[in-house]
Amino acid sequence: MNLERTLLRRVGEAIGRFRMIREGDRVAVALSGGKDSLALLEALLRLQRRAPVRFSVSAFTIEQGKFLRSLDPLAEWLRQRSVPWLCFEDRPSLRLKEEQPDHGCDLCSRYRRRAVYEAARALQANVIAFGHTMDDLCEAFLRNALFTGRIAALPPVTWSSRHEFRLIRPLIYVSEHMTRQFVERLGAPVTPCACALRSGGVRQQIRALLAEWEKRYPHLMRKLVAAMGHVDAQRLLDPRFLDLDVAPAAQTEPKAETAPLTAPVEA
Repeated sequence: MNLERTLLRRVGEAIGRFRMIREGDRVAVALSGGKDSLALLEALLRLQRRAPVRFSVSAFTIEQGKFLRSLDPLAEWLRQRSVPWLCFEDRPSLRLKEEQPDHGCDLCSRYRRRAVYEAARALQANVIAFGHTMDDLCEAFLRNALFTGRIAALPPVTWSSRHEFRLIRPLIYVSEHMTRQFVERLGAPVTPCACALRSGGVRQQIRALLAEWEKRYPHLMRKLVAAMGHVDAQRLLDPRFLDLDVAPAAQTEPKAETAPLTAPVEA
């Protein structure tokens, strides 16, 4: 498998299928310092040169006081690629860290969301690209199903509450294994965050379970992502999608079908 070609094809497929990027868009990539967002940025820069629509690419990083290394190597790497970059120091988050050192992820996430919009606004972007991968999609799907009782995952495209920004996730068909290899070959400076080192939570347990299953059943996550795109609502339990008033004589048992994968699986 040609890593670069496969990764770019899967990103391009996601962008095309869900109309993530359109003519004249100003895309700001949310750089967390990790491998996924770095891979996303590089993929967009390469696709930008061959895309049928014109769009610009910039990047931003939210500084919440949790990086374990200096951001200087990242700044230099972006400068060499002529990528406009904003390091947004979120002072409310920094105060939160000092005043409530044991604050939870939900509170931190609310602070970060506000900062993300402020950074994108400063870059005059209308699209914000996040580096959520196939792994994140599968983990969110299982976490919602098992712990919240909902069939839901991460939307490929959505809007901010005031419709100021379109939020996109171009890596939904790309695994973390691929982003890790891609970034290693790039030599991009990964900047770890303290949050990524936490263990024992539900998210980490589900991801460990998925990793174990993936070893036993190759391409399992690809098939799970494909299933999210081929929903047979009449075989679930939501009354809104069930025809409960059809006469018994008219009811027929639908034939079982195998949903095709949304993207080809390489051998």
